[in-house]
Amino acid sequence: MSRIFLTLAFLAVTLVAPIAAKAQVFIQIEAQPSLAQAEASLRRYSGRMQDVNGFALGGGWYGIALGPYSEEDANTILRNLRSSRLIPRDSYIAEASEYDRQFWPVGANVLNRPTQEVTDSTATDSATQGAEQQTTTVETLPQPDPEPQPSDETVREARASEAGLTRVEREALQEALKWAGFYGGKIDAAFGQGTRGSMARWQEANNFEATGVLTTRQRAELFRQYNAVLEGLDLRVVRDTGAGISMKLPTGVVEFSKYEPPFAHYDATGDIDAKVLLISQAGDRATLAGLYDIMQTLEIVPQDGPRNLDGDSFTLIGENAYTISHTQAWLRDGHIKGFTVVWPAGDEERRTRMLGEMQESFSRLDMVLDPAAGANEVQSIDLVAGLEVRKPKISRSGFYVDRSGTVVTTTEVVASCGRITLDETIEAEVQTVNDETGIAVLRPRTPLAPLGVAAFQQNIPRLQSDVAVAGYSYGGVLGAPSVTFGQLADVRGLNGEQEMKRLALNALEGDAGGPVVDAGGAVVGMLLPARDGSRQLPDGVSFAANAETIRRVLEQAGVTPSATNGNGQMPPESLSERASGMTVLVSCWE
Repeated sequence: MSRIFLTLAFLAVTLVAPIAAKAQVFIQIEAQPSLAQAEASLRRYSGRMQDVNGFALGGGWYGIALGPYSEEDANTILRNLRSSRLIPRDSYIAEASEYDRQFWPVGANVLNRPTQEVTDSTATDSATQGAEQQTTTVETLPQPDPEPQPSDETVREARASEAGLTRVEREALQEALKWAGFYGGKIDAAFGQGTRGSMARWQEANNFEATGVLTTRQRAELFRQYNAVLEGLDLRVVRDTGAGISMKLPTGVVEFSKYEPPFAHYDATGDIDAKVLLISQAGDRATLAGLYDIMQTLEIVPQDGPRNLDGDSFTLIGENAYTISHTQAWLRDGHIKGFTVVWPAGDEERRTRMLGEMQESFSRLDMVLDPAAGANEVQSIDLVAGLEVRKPKISRSGFYVDRSGTVVTTTEVVASCGRITLDETIEAEVQTVNDETGIAVLRPRTPLAPLGVAAFQQNIPRLQSDVAVAGYSYGGVLGAPSVTFGQLADVRGLNGEQEMKRLALNALEGDAGGPVVDAGGAVVGMLLPARDGSRQLPDGVSFAANAETIRRVLEQAGVTPSATNGNGQMPPESLSERASGMTVLVSCWE
């Protein structure tokens, strides 16, 4: 008993002895692969000894160290602490240059380096009225020493150090060896012959003795290499108290921009075309499903890619040749929280590694984003919460010609399309294109039951008789077709074209492809787009493909349209309803 007392008394004296004015060193006693594990060890050591510090090591690792001491004192303390079994046997003397930011004790800075905790005052500007101040707590991934340092551990000491690794740490080591190209087995945390061989090959490739057992410093170097792809991203934990989310963000390439519920926007600051959204709102499963649908209309979410809505969460991945967008959101206790990261395509390794860090660090705070935040932002019909809604290349009109949903439209709207939609949601495909007449025939990919179907007038309409055209004059902005009234000016084109009619009618470009109907609601033609060329026609002059020409194109496509020879008249309201019922918005997308 007296022997233990004398040892502890000696340690107490040495641990509080004044630090000599020499180069300061530390006693490195542990390295942990996560901040949470490091803090748990720090609390344990701090309960039984003094001078306990926590430093970031780089590569996602965090060190527990005693000091600072003079080198002479450090060697004496190291020997006594080892013999008393108060610290691990593989503890060693470390230079101050091996450490980056100090995170323990809170507020301490024995390295005399700039603090890494900042407050982002931009979160309290006019765009965030009613929201709490946004604070950013920084956990820097520091730059390690540029050259691998030789191990000061024997194989026996390295095995003892390795024995203290958790299952998660052992799996992480296999992942890093696999990434480096030296391991091809299962990630099972079992260090068998395959793992030992991969360690030896990695040691040999990195100018270490090929023992098959990695020392503490060799493991740190392996993880430094593994995490080198993240250099320049400056991954830090951002605690956004306005959105109620804490997670790692690539602060080297994005910064907080604004709140537009349900999103906190972090926009690109440099050459990398990146964006991060934090998602935060109150709601239920219906709200979550609505958010899932809305996200898919946004320009930042390409249309191709896996996506899944499953009860209380969804994952939405959009991919194209330029961009990859990854969104995840979860519903818990009436709060929907999540994130979107938008990243350039072709940078997959860095994106995947960064995404893993973001997912692992994601945590929820108690509050959600104030619905009034960002109320002063400029509003636009093309924006949802400050994000641009995906828009088609071109939108024109068309009309249904049979009960299964076959559509006649103008060839102008089907040229060079990645996909074609009816009313923006129904996928359609081209069945026939007749460039000579300017008529295209589309079929929906799934059969439809349209409200109205065209009946083509068999009689030749009279000159100066009343006609009307139904169409989406302003694209899909108004959400329903408009009806424009006019007269039949001629049954031929300006150059005597038999397949064309001239109308005295003020049509807009979005009306092209829409049905031209007579006073009884029968279709007498399809509105053609304005002609290109240097000749400017007077206002109120439009042209339409006649009914006979449309019927001929349809029959060639295997469609038999309805016909009528009625000459009745409808009230304008009924005529508008009939013409609008057969009209559909046709959109061409990238």
